Amino acid sequence: MLKRFNSFIEKWMALVTPTCLLLGVCFPDIAKHGLPYVPAVFAFITFSGALKSRFKDVANVFRHPGPLILILLLLHVVIPAAACGAGHLFFGDNMDLITGMVLEFAVPTAVVSLMWVTIYEGNSPLSLSLVVLDTVLAPFLIPATLQILLGSAVTMDSTKMMRELVFMVALPAVAAMALNQVTDGKVMKTWPGKLAPFSKLALMFVVTSNSSKVAPYIRDMNMQRVKVALAILVLAASGYALGWLVAHIFRRDRTTAVSMMYGTGMRNISAGAVIAAAYFPGEVMFPVMIGTLFQQVLAALFGKLLAQKKEE
Repeated sequence: MLKRFNSFIEKWMALVTPTCLLLGVCFPDIAKHGLPYVPAVFAFITFSGALKSRFKDVANVFRHPGPLILILLLLHVVIPAAACGAGHLFFGDNMDLITGMVLEFAVPTAVVSLMWVTIYEGNSPLSLSLVVLDTVLAPFLIPATLQILLGSAVTMDSTKMMRELVFMVALPAVAAMALNQVTDGKVMKTWPGKLAPFSKLALMFVVTSNSSKVAPYIRDMNMQRVKVALAILVLAASGYALGWLVAHIFRRDRTTAVSMMYGTGMRNISAGAVIAAAYFPGEVMFPVMIGTLFQQVLAALFGKLLAQKKEE
């Protein structure tokens, strides 16, 4: 029963997250009651997603770190800088929207990218290592990115943000790998399958709860917010395209190219939404949450393009 449910959710993931977003927007008075529990639920999502990772997987990738370094540069230098530039170019009079755009592309790669990499036969050890490393570094990279690109224009408690990110992402990821280590890999063979359905439900809970805070801005849509949505769509699509393009420029094999494409294209939007809800005005969350409408759809679209290219 649970296995069938998990397969169903994975198959329709491109529709599930936008549906959860719409539920939170349509019923914010109900959805907002979940907000206090979001950090703990998100920690469970991270733990569940990292259960297939081991310390030695990370060590093996570090022996040939080229692809990993390229992905991290795209994730945390090129794309956030592009988002910041686009924000100032098109929405220079609204610092909240610019902050939201930068935050959307400052968060780590998405744990759910592992699912897409598996479906399209990518380099799983590389993707696992990226997710774990990027997740562990998130408490340092996110505040640093915001500070470097936005500086004094943004007021935030970086120390508190780092503590929350350590709780939500770094500690659960390390705990999952440590559990694999002490059980000699037995946990990674049994727990991921059992926890996967609950992880999907947890993701739905996080998206629905967080979207209650963005409800007023989506309900009161104006031309500026439509432009923000289009900018996020273009930037998100560019992330996938850049990952694939850079992989080919550096002559990486197809499996590595798949991992680089999904690694640079998919973001842990739920983490961004949690940060936006906790530390910034509501309008900052709009660019972050609107990304949930596109991410899974883009992942499926680029996956189909991959499949067609492979057939050719």
